[in-house]
Amino acid sequence: MQHTLKSPITFDGTGLHSGKPVRMVLRPAAAGHGIWFKRTDIHLGDVMIPAIYDAVERTQLCTRLVNGAGVSVSTVEHVMAALAGCGVHNALIEIDGPEVPIMDGSSVTFVRGIVSRGVRQQASPVLAYKVLKPVTVAREGASATLLPSDRMEIEFTIDFEDAAIGRQAKRLDMANGTFARELCDSRTFCRRADVEMMRDNGLALGGTLDNAVVVDGHNVLTPGGLRHSDEAVRHKMLDALGDLYLAGGPLLGRYVGDRSGHSLTNTLVRTLFETPDAVRPILCPPEIAARLPGQGLVWNEIPHVA
Repeated sequence: MQHTLKSPITFDGTGLHSGKPVRMVLRPAAAGHGIWFKRTDIHLGDVMIPAIYDAVERTQLCTRLVNGAGVSVSTVEHVMAALAGCGVHNALIEIDGPEVPIMDGSSVTFVRGIVSRGVRQQASPVLAYKVLKPVTVAREGASATLLPSDRMEIEFTIDFEDAAIGRQAKRLDMANGTFARELCDSRTFCRRADVEMMRDNGLALGGTLDNAVVVDGHNVLTPGGLRHSDEAVRHKMLDALGDLYLAGGPLLGRYVGDRSGHSLTNTLVRTLFETPDAVRPILCPPEIAARLPGQGLVWNEIPHVA
């Protein structure tokens, strides 16, 4: 069955790219509502923004949603991954600025907030989207593919010249609490040279060594080093889960990303829904719902980050 939050949850933080303080409140919503953002700092016009793939404005460094009135919210991928990984299907996200707070650069703060407050079952079955045939998109040496599967799987490969990252690959089934246990504490990462370039372009103004893994050649500059030896590819998988949740519900399929990012994953989801007979909405019976992300969460398995 569908689930929503038991009670509102408030998160205070800073926008990664804007550098501005922001408050975000996750609120329960009725069955069938889906995930919506509401800009509480704007008092005229349409302030509701749907968390859906065709509202995505193409960007390389984050996922930005824009409604028909031009009102937007950016860097939604980490909170979307947390909602997907905790099995939350309906929520209203109130936010008093243009960007989701970055917190520590991962989803773990959102996951721990959601699980500590709890979710409640609703009287409607989950609508999922079953991938029926392979769909692939590629651009500039990167590719993203969705393959048929009876569950949500993510496979990812990255290859960076900095030896602190290098080539990494991982594949996981997202059922049985996998996201919360294996991925949710993996932080966004970048090269030191990229930080300088982004700031020259007015981006990453809120980025610090406390909310991102910064590497330079063989060196990890972030104090405390890595949380996982393959933290970089785990974070790319986290991003992918968040971006895929913009399908409008859970996907039943195997995602394979090779050096892909937000824009290419969004192109893949658009292509999936534009390709005849490539995807079908289904109401999940219990045996399928048991394989969805968010099932099997155990509080003690969620990483605790100081």
